[in-house]
Amino acid sequence: MGTNISFVVLGAAAGILSGLVGIGGGVIIVPALVLIFGLSQLKAQGTTTALMVPPIGILAAWTYYRQGYVDLKIATLVCAGFLLGGLLGAKIATSLSSVVLEKVFGAVLLIIAIKMLFA
Repeated sequence: MGTNISFVVLGAAAGILSGLVGIGGGVIIVPALVLIFGLSQLKAQGTTTALMVPPIGILAAWTYYRQGYVDLKIATLVCAGFLLGGLLGAKIATSLSSVVLEKVFGAVLLIIAIKMLFA
């Protein structure tokens, strides 16, 4: 299990990538919680859903929570980092050309796909 700061850093990294290339934070956060922090897939999905609750995931998060698959502490810490990271990522993205941004987006998706395929 990670430290409080490691969860905030995860949120910030996911926020930066989300703001930078427009991918959902769950694409980053779920694999990180499983592969780096050792959560089960269900716990990672439930926790990620909980941190993105307002307004899109409240019923899904509640379902995971009732089954014991949400860590509210992790969800809160990652969410804090994600808010700040999203702002930073968006600022970076708006300063890049479309060509560079497309390459960054493709590289991020490729790295995630390779990591998930060989995990």
